[in-house]
Amino acid sequence: MIRLLEGLPENVVGVEASGKVTDEDYERVLIPAVRERIGATGKVRFLYVLGEDFDGWTLGGMWEDAKLGGSEVKSWEKVAIVTDKDWLRHMVKAFAWMLPGEVRVFELSARDDATAWAAS
Repeated sequence: MIRLLEGLPENVVGVEASGKVTDEDYERVLIPAVRERIGATGKVRFLYVLGEDFDGWTLGGMWEDAKLGGSEVKSWEKVAIVTDKDWLRHMVKAFAWMLPGEVRVFELSARDDATAWAAS
């Protein structure tokens, strides 16, 4: 499940994932929010919180995640990934070169720092 985060700086789109993330989550929540931001400003700065109860992606969710990162490549400025899960931290660091824009990984305790970095 993905839910939009409220109260973020105007230039940041943020979501929090919990449980299994599906293609429907991307289609219903994430993709419209990202497209709206790109349509309004031409750029997107993204905060992706993957908390303790995040359990990964379904196959369809992984596909949508890959497609989203590959779409509008020049529009992605910064992506802040917030998680304490080691497997996610290692995965992001290993594949950061493939992701659009500048990517940084933050611990859950540094969520405010991640938000500030994404907004700057």
